[in-house]
Amino acid sequence: MNDNGVTALDSVDIQKLLEYLPHRYPFLLVDRIIKCVGDESCIGIKNVTANEPQFMGHFPGQPIMPGVLLIEGMAQTAGALCVHAARSGRPNIVYFMTIDKVKFRKPVVPGDRVEFHMKRLNRRRNMWWYRGEAMVDGALVCEAELSAMLVEDKPKAAS
Repeated sequence: MNDNGVTALDSVDIQKLLEYLPHRYPFLLVDRIIKCVGDESCIGIKNVTANEPQFMGHFPGQPIMPGVLLIEGMAQTAGALCVHAARSGRPNIVYFMTIDKVKFRKPVVPGDRVEFHMKRLNRRRNMWWYRGEAMVDGALVCEAELSAMLVEDKPKAAS
């Protein structure tokens, strides 16, 4: 347990990610989270495969993972950490708020295993700020700072 009373996790499998995040195929961009330390840091894993729909048009004959999807993978990894840390007993939803200091360093292609290294910079009430680095085989491919807001998911009204 850390100073904030959040239990550290060794990993979060796909079933737990599906509980934490509203995203589903083809937009769930994290397969697993490893090496979690409360809401302070973790590593999200994305196994990039050739049969993903974005590669039909980005780019035919030379598939490259769109940079915005790398950023989304970082946001989903950080979002899962936020939901785990909040553990209010009620369903929560994470809203991506800001993105700053983005740099793309190298292309990501099918067959790559992307690691989203997320480190918390700050937290105030229901808002979190993270620094993320996407790595492939130890090489930095993308970096960014992002923020998210956690809100209680309201039950849908019956029609």
